[in-house]
Amino acid sequence: MPKESSPKTVRKIVLIIVAILFVLLIILGFSGYRYWNRSLEAKDPTNTEVVDITIPSGATRSDIARILEENNIIESAVVFNAHSRLNDVEGFQAGDYELSPAMSVEEITTLLTQASGGIDPNNIFKVLIPEGYMLEQIAEVIGQETEYSAEEFMALVQDEEYLEELSGDFSELLEETLKIDETRYKLEGYLYPATYEFEQGESLKSMVNKMVARMNQEIQQYSEEIKASRFNIHELLTLASIIEREGVTTEDRHLISGVFHNRLDEGMPLQTDISILYAHNEHREDVYLKDLEIDSPYNSYANPGLIIGPVNSPSGEAIESALNPEESNYLYFLANLQTGEVYYAETYEEHLQLKAEHLDNVD
Repeated sequence: MPKESSPKTVRKIVLIIVAILFVLLIILGFSGYRYWNRSLEAKDPTNTEVVDITIPSGATRSDIARILEENNIIESAVVFNAHSRLNDVEGFQAGDYELSPAMSVEEITTLLTQASGGIDPNNIFKVLIPEGYMLEQIAEVIGQETEYSAEEFMALVQDEEYLEELSGDFSELLEETLKIDETRYKLEGYLYPATYEFEQGESLKSMVNKMVARMNQEIQQYSEEIKASRFNIHELLTLASIIEREGVTTEDRHLISGVFHNRLDEGMPLQTDISILYAHNEHREDVYLKDLEIDSPYNSYANPGLIIGPVNSPSGEAIESALNPEESNYLYFLANLQTGEVYYAETYEEHLQLKAEHLDNVD
């Protein structure tokens, strides 16, 4: 019979394996450390040849890193990107630059964030994207205010390669929406409504990048609250987009948010006309009983819980309201569109009574 290994022998083998692994980790760590430091230094200190580099307006941190690597200015786009993120480097300026491989990452970063970038203020124009606008409405604004058509805008925001590119820069923001196939547009609700400054000749991709980046900035300030909430980012923007259109005042938006939270707690459908109009892709105020029969994942009467995705671009106030509902026992509300008054009820009977008192006699 073969001899059994003694406990002492087994321990010795284990210790040898652990020691080998430890040495390997040290070697890998040291190699990684050397590569990191080498990538932050000048790629070629002896090569002072100047290269003309253009950083387009709206370029993301990843875009800039890729441009620098492709032009052999830096050793590693990954290290440049990670270094700027770890050091909270912000404010990269678009424009034309003269760079060389003899410059360190620190020198390049300083130049790209402190230079004027060569942007002529006379070439800047502003475009307002109103709160609560749907993607197709934003397309119309772009078509009216820029050199690009609404059709070009819609083609870009549905382009799979472009969406894949965006997911690399805004992975956390777009993670959920890019997984869902049934939404009308994957970027619906992800372009922040605001006034934007664009440069004459700026690319359409750059314009959309700015809008997505602005929404990402808005969401990031609530990152801890979102993690502690019942929603992921996609669900939050979905509810916020409904609140955006249902409420006008800050007070009402928080109360309406509370109603929707209560209905979600009870497993009730949200029953919001905003979703029905989006399902029909129509811009009108009135919703009729026959409209509620539409077979759509946006039908909040037929489907309990949240609908499949946002129906417009919500404002920061609507997003904040979705996260911080006013606590109440209300399960119903209705609004008088003529006066702007909103009436709340805890029971369906109270809701019907309020409807009879305030809406049934309204022309």
